[in-house]
Amino acid sequence: MTDTVTDLDTAHAAMNAAPDDDAARLRFYERLADTELFLLLAGEPEGDQITPELFDIEDQQFVLVFDREERLSEFVGRTVPYAGLPGRGLAQMLAGQGIGLALNLQVAPSAMLIPGEGVDWLVDTLAHGPEQGEARIMEFTPPTGLPEAVVTGLDRKLAIAAGLAKLAYLAGAEHENGMKGHVLAFVDAVDGAEQSLANAASEALTFSGIEAGAMDVLFLKASDPAAALLAKVGLRFDLPVPEKPQAPGAPGMDPDKPPKLR
Repeated sequence: MTDTVTDLDTAHAAMNAAPDDDAARLRFYERLADTELFLLLAGEPEGDQITPELFDIEDQQFVLVFDREERLSEFVGRTVPYAGLPGRGLAQMLAGQGIGLALNLQVAPSAMLIPGEGVDWLVDTLAHGPEQGEARIMEFTPPTGLPEAVVTGLDRKLAIAAGLAKLAYLAGAEHENGMKGHVLAFVDAVDGAEQSLANAASEALTFSGIEAGAMDVLFLKASDPAAALLAKVGLRFDLPVPEKPQAPGAPGMDPDKPPKLR
């Protein structure tokens, strides 16, 4: 068994330590969705199509996935074809087929079987995206009253959104109708990244056990007056600068061209 403890191992241990804690369970599935998983294939990829190796376990079919390449190698003990892709992408491809995930079997403390029903649940949960609204914000205030789980969830989500925006501010917001809430404002977002960033904010709420819709999402330019106001009262998150893009390779590595199951 490998010695390196991964984020997925830590989340799995927390979930097992508190089986009645829904928040711990949500955090584990959030990590699973955000983690790059290495999927054992039945053969070499053909273009953008892949064929997972299927295993019958406890009267259900499973694919074998690992959160580190070394763990896959340790399990199979030989050179095998595989594809790396985000957990969310794999779950979406398997949804509705009754195929589960056999995670890190025999090589990590996070080894577990996630049945097809669990895969479908994850896909349904990820589908709960943000809703568009028309309410105008009249005043920004320091953020107060949000659970710590939401703040740490946002910090984690934005850390993996490298390059999609320069930074973000979390602040309190008062709308023209008198309603009060919170707002997450992205500054200098890349064109076309708005939906991905809004989804990330929504997921931070969902997987923290907070109802979606409890926070507005704005997109601003650094030159906008609102950005200057937010800089005075908001909690700032600096999004990482992305590393040099990887050359196109195995299916699943390009998020805009996910592989297809055969």
